Amino acid sequence: MTIEIPAAVLWDMDGTIVDTEPYWQQCQQDLVESFGGVWTKEDGLRNVGMGLWDSARMLQDAGVDLPADDIVARLTDEVLELTLQAPPWRPGAVELLRSVREAGIPTALVTMSIEKMARAIADALPFPAFDVVVAGDLVTHPKPHPEAYLLAASRLGVEPALCVAIEDSAPGLAAAVAAGTSAIGVPHVTQLPPSAEYTLWDTLEHRTVDDLVLVVQPA
Repeated sequence: MTIEIPAAVLWDMDGTIVDTEPYWQQCQQDLVESFGGVWTKEDGLRNVGMGLWDSARMLQDAGVDLPADDIVARLTDEVLELTLQAPPWRPGAVELLRSVREAGIPTALVTMSIEKMARAIADALPFPAFDVVVAGDLVTHPKPHPEAYLLAASRLGVEPALCVAIEDSAPGLAAAVAAGTSAIGVPHVTQLPPSAEYTLWDTLEHRTVDDLVLVVQPA
């Protein structure tokens, strides 16, 4: 049985391409504490990979007396400002992205961050990295729902089953698997259990297109 080159590679952003997670954690904590509430590290970890409006509801439950849209906008602006000062790219991410682009394989950024942040991070990369951007404010259902990955594949004009998706969180992996992609989990701030539904890599360092070919589901 022949293993095909991926029809596209679909990338999560936060925690997969760029290490924004510490910024999200700190900005969430600062926001909750500014309203007199308590936000623990465990609270922050429960938010990893979730849609921002779901996270906003958790912050409201912790005492933040702001509309959800205002919470999302405020956190996004704060995290983006910190990130763009010196983007903390995840090990091997930029190199693998470049390898994929040089191979002529279509790419999409599939993130629950809003489009403003997604495009700013994409623009900070040292080369044009994505053909399509699907962000959290462009879908109805956040991860772990598969909508974002299905939309990305549709906009690229490819079948999800011929795509590789790269994720760092359980909600993201669940979305990628539910969409029918060949999913790769690269754990970062949260652990990912072994599963027959996806492939686990310790890091993206030293990975190339040849490694992606090995995880593609046969057509």
